[in-house]
Amino acid sequence: MNLKFIPERLTLLRTQTGVSAKDMSLSLGQRDTFIEEIEEKRLTPCMEDFLSICEFFKITPGEFFDEKNLNPTLLNQLLQKLIPLSGNALEDLLSRLSEVRDSIKKENEGSY
Repeated sequence: MNLKFIPERLTLLRTQTGVSAKDMSLSLGQRDTFIEEIEEKRLTPCMEDFLSICEFFKITPGEFFDEKNLNPTLLNQLLQKLIPLSGNALEDLLSRLSEVRDSIKKENEGSY
Protein backbone atom coordinates (compact mmCIF):
# COMPACT_ATOMS: atom_id res chain seq x y z
CA MET A 1 0.00 0.00 0.00
CA ASN A 2 1.26 3.47 -0.81
CA LEU A 3 0.20 7.12 -0.61
CA LYS A 4 -1.84 6.77 -3.80
CA PHE A 5 -4.01 4.04 -2.31
CA ILE A 6 -6.66 6.21 -0.63
CA PRO A 7 -7.29 8.47 -3.65
CA GLU A 8 -7.30 5.52 -6.05
CA ARG A 9 -9.57 3.42 -3.84
CA LEU A 10 -11.94 6.35 -3.35
CA THR A 11 -12.14 6.87 -7.12
CA LEU A 12 -12.79 3.15 -7.70
CA LEU A 13 -15.55 2.95 -5.10
CA ARG A 14 -17.17 6.19 -6.21
CA THR A 15 -17.25 5.20 -9.88
CA GLN A 16 -18.60 1.75 -8.98
CA THR A 17 -21.53 3.39 -7.22
CA GLY A 18 -22.08 5.81 -10.11
CA VAL A 19 -21.99 8.98 -8.06
CA SER A 20 -20.16 12.11 -9.15
CA ALA A 21 -17.41 13.60 -7.00
CA LYS A 22 -19.47 16.75 -6.56
CA ASP A 23 -22.63 14.88 -5.51
CA MET A 24 -20.69 12.75 -3.06
CA SER A 25 -19.00 15.81 -1.60
CA LEU A 26 -22.33 17.52 -1.07
CA SER A 27 -23.88 14.34 0.38
CA LEU A 28 -21.09 14.32 2.95
CA GLY A 29 -21.87 17.94 3.86
CA GLN A 30 -18.61 19.19 2.36
CA ARG A 31 -17.74 21.80 -0.25
CA ASP A 32 -18.40 20.59 -3.79
CA THR A 33 -14.71 19.97 -4.60
CA PHE A 34 -13.91 17.93 -1.46
CA ILE A 35 -13.85 14.45 -3.06
CA GLU A 36 -12.15 15.75 -6.20
CA GLU A 37 -9.35 17.21 -4.06
CA ILE A 38 -8.81 13.86 -2.33
CA GLU A 39 -8.85 11.94 -5.61
CA GLU A 40 -6.37 14.37 -7.15
CA LYS A 41 -4.09 13.99 -4.10
CA ARG A 42 -4.42 17.65 -3.11
CA LEU A 43 -6.08 16.77 0.20
CA THR A 44 -5.81 13.92 2.69
CA PRO A 45 -9.03 13.40 4.65
CA CYS A 46 -8.95 13.59 8.42
CA MET A 47 -10.12 10.53 10.34
CA GLU A 48 -13.64 11.91 10.83
CA ASP A 49 -14.00 12.58 7.09
CA PHE A 50 -12.53 9.17 6.23
CA LEU A 51 -15.09 7.46 8.47
CA SER A 52 -17.86 9.49 6.80
CA ILE A 53 -16.60 8.30 3.42
CA CYS A 54 -16.72 4.68 4.61
CA GLU A 55 -20.22 5.23 5.96
CA PHE A 56 -21.27 6.71 2.60
CA PHE A 57 -20.22 3.47 0.88
CA LYS A 58 -21.66 1.37 3.74
CA ILE A 59 -18.30 -0.30 4.34
CA THR A 60 -15.91 -0.56 7.27
CA PRO A 61 -12.46 1.04 7.28
CA GLY A 62 -11.05 -2.50 7.10
CA GLU A 63 -13.03 -3.15 3.93
CA PHE A 64 -11.82 0.13 2.48
CA PHE A 65 -8.21 -0.95 2.96
CA ASP A 66 -8.73 -4.58 1.86
CA GLU A 67 -6.92 -4.55 -1.48
CA LYS A 68 -8.22 -8.02 -2.39
CA ASN A 69 -11.85 -6.88 -2.12
CA LEU A 70 -12.37 -5.00 -5.37
CA ASN A 71 -16.03 -4.22 -4.74
CA PRO A 72 -16.76 -4.02 -1.00
CA THR A 73 -20.05 -2.18 -1.42
CA LEU A 74 -21.48 -4.87 -3.69
CA LEU A 75 -20.03 -7.64 -1.54
CA ASN A 76 -21.75 -6.15 1.52
CA GLN A 77 -25.06 -6.05 -0.34
CA LEU A 78 -24.60 -9.71 -1.22
CA LEU A 79 -23.69 -10.60 2.35
CA GLN A 80 -26.83 -8.91 3.69
CA LYS A 81 -28.91 -11.16 1.45
CA LEU A 82 -27.01 -14.26 2.65
CA ILE A 83 -27.27 -13.63 6.40
CA PRO A 84 -30.88 -14.81 6.82
CA LEU A 85 -30.35 -18.04 4.82
CA SER A 86 -30.23 -21.42 6.58
CA GLY A 87 -27.07 -23.51 6.72
CA ASN A 88 -28.42 -25.87 4.06
CA ALA A 89 -29.29 -23.01 1.74
CA LEU A 90 -25.82 -21.50 2.20
CA GLU A 91 -24.14 -24.85 1.47
CA ASP A 92 -26.24 -25.23 -1.68
CA LEU A 93 -25.42 -21.71 -2.78
CA LEU A 94 -21.72 -22.25 -2.11
CA SER A 95 -21.76 -25.40 -4.23
CA ARG A 96 -23.48 -23.57 -7.08
CA LEU A 97 -21.08 -20.67 -6.79
CA SER A 98 -18.11 -23.04 -7.04
CA GLU A 99 -19.62 -24.54 -10.19
CA VAL A 100 -20.10 -21.12 -11.76
CA ARG A 101 -16.56 -20.05 -10.80
CA ASP A 102 -15.10 -23.25 -12.30
CA SER A 103 -17.13 -22.77 -15.47
CA ILE A 104 -15.90 -19.18 -15.84
CA LYS A 105 -12.33 -20.28 -15.18
CA LYS A 106 -12.58 -22.93 -17.93
CA GLU A 107 -14.05 -20.39 -20.37
CA ASN A 108 -11.20 -17.97 -19.63
CA GLU A 109 -8.59 -20.69 -20.10
CA GLY A 110 -10.12 -21.62 -23.46
CA SER A 111 -9.98 -18.05 -24.72
CA TYR A 112 -6.19 -17.89 -24.75
